[in-house]
Amino acid sequence: MSDIIKVVVDAMGGDNAPEAPIKGAVDAVNENEKINVVLVGRTDDIKSELAKYTYDKERITIVHAEDIIGFDEPPVMAIRKKKQSSIVVGMNLVKHGEADAFVSAGSTGAILVGGQFVVGRIKGVERSPLAPLIPTAKGPALLIDCGANVDARASHLVQFAKMGSIYMERIVGIKNPRVAIVNIGAEEEKGNMLVKETYPLLKECKDINFVGSIEARDIPKGDADVIVCEAFVGNVILKLYEGLAATLLGKVKEGLMSSLRSKIGALLIKPALKSTLKQFDTSDQGGAPLLGLNGLVVKAHGSSTSVEITQAIRQCIQFNEEKINEKIKENLIIE
Repeated sequence: MSDIIKVVVDAMGGDNAPEAPIKGAVDAVNENEKINVVLVGRTDDIKSELAKYTYDKERITIVHAEDIIGFDEPPVMAIRKKKQSSIVVGMNLVKHGEADAFVSAGSTGAILVGGQFVVGRIKGVERSPLAPLIPTAKGPALLIDCGANVDARASHLVQFAKMGSIYMERIVGIKNPRVAIVNIGAEEEKGNMLVKETYPLLKECKDINFVGSIEARDIPKGDADVIVCEAFVGNVILKLYEGLAATLLGKVKEGLMSSLRSKIGALLIKPALKSTLKQFDTSDQGGAPLLGLNGLVVKAHGSSTSVEITQAIRQCIQFNEEKINEKIKENLIIE
């Protein structure tokens, strides 16, 4: 059956492994006939966890991987030395065409290094960016790059903009997505050397809908669909986003529970508040794809629940059906 998507899931990756990755995989298989899953990790641990669930035994298989790469291990060294880790074994399945995608909530550094050196970049792609969807007032926006390339060049950022535009149009369904570069002001002459060098290149690029600079305060407003930056800036934005959202949510709950009157009010506004907060729930976005590789690699948050793993697996279907890699190859041909 050619329409079946085979997704490798790192059963040992993340704070909630192996429970969350395995339940997420089972739920994905049970809800969608297009998905088959390969669970990679320690066989005994996986079998023990799988025994809790009912699922089609032919659609979930196990590939043994004895080693686990920890969050605190140097990524390059870990990828080189731990050939039998769940990350390396899983990525090799994608590299050799035995699977369509790899999903992991494990070490970000190891996944980034493994993606670049095990799966490999598409010919013509200079760097592969990590690109999560972040919530805004006008729907999700793509933050690219948020962790893979701290020392990027202008040519890298131009490719990020092109890849991000393809992803937002094909996966999120936004026609002619607005592309902006993160800056400290709206004026074209502002910014550091990287931004000043990249801005005119983006402005001249006919493949994208470049709308200029975007300041950090305007990102949550939804003033752009593709937010371009190098990884240091992107990671700071992402972590601030996550921390501020958690703090505000905690303060809202604290305020609503502070008195009898506020508790009564909380009951009255609960449906509307729940609906509003749902728009900023990152679990609905799944994981962050590492774009520009010869196969799909999706990095889920380290603290991902089974719901987020299931959503990350769902992403792989659309990515494959929309032929994102083929579109990237078409748009990044180097003469």
